[in-house]
Amino acid sequence: MAPRSKTRADVPEEAGDDATMQDAPPSHQPAADDAEDAEGGEAGDDEMNEAEDYEEEEEEPQRVKLLAGSTATAASFEFADEGHTLGNALRYIIMKNPDVEFCAYAIPHPSEAKMNIRIQTYEGTTAIDALQKGLQDLQELCDVVAEKFWVSRNEFMGESTPQPSHA
Repeated sequence: MAPRSKTRADVPEEAGDDATMQDAPPSHQPAADDAEDAEGGEAGDDEMNEAEDYEEEEEEPQRVKLLAGSTATAASFEFADEGHTLGNALRYIIMKNPDVEFCAYAIPHPSEAKMNIRIQTYEGTTAIDALQKGLQDLQELCDVVAEKFWVSRNEFMGESTPQPSHA
C-alpha cells in the first residue's frame, strides 16, 4: 500500500509557525493595485480599474489562425472550438466559389475542440480571401434560412409577430 501524504491535520500547530503573506508565492499575494484599494485609494481609481476590467473581459481569444507552411494560394487554417457543423458547411460553401481549386476540412483528434480547413485557390485570388468570402456567404445563407423559418413558423402558429433579426 502506498504511503499516505501528509495533510494539514497531521502537522502540529505551534505558536509562531504561521506563514505570512510575504512567505506566500507571488501568485497568492494581492496585486499592488489591490493593496492600494484596500488602503483607501481614490474613488476615481476604482472607476478606472472597473473600466479596465470591462475592457479585458471583452477581448476574445483568436479563434482562427493561419497554420505554418501556408502560401498565398494554398493555406491551412485552424478554428478553435469548432467541429463538423461548421467544417462541413464551410467546405461546401467555399467549394462553390469558382476561384477555389480544393477545399477540405479535418478534425485532428476527437478530444480536441479544433477544426482544420485547407484551401487551395487558382492564381488571381488568395486562400484568405476565399475563406473570408466563404464565411460571409455562409452567414448570408444562415440569415436567409432563419428568416424563412420564422416567417413559416409564424404563419403556422397564426402569429403576425416580427421574426428576430441579427444586427
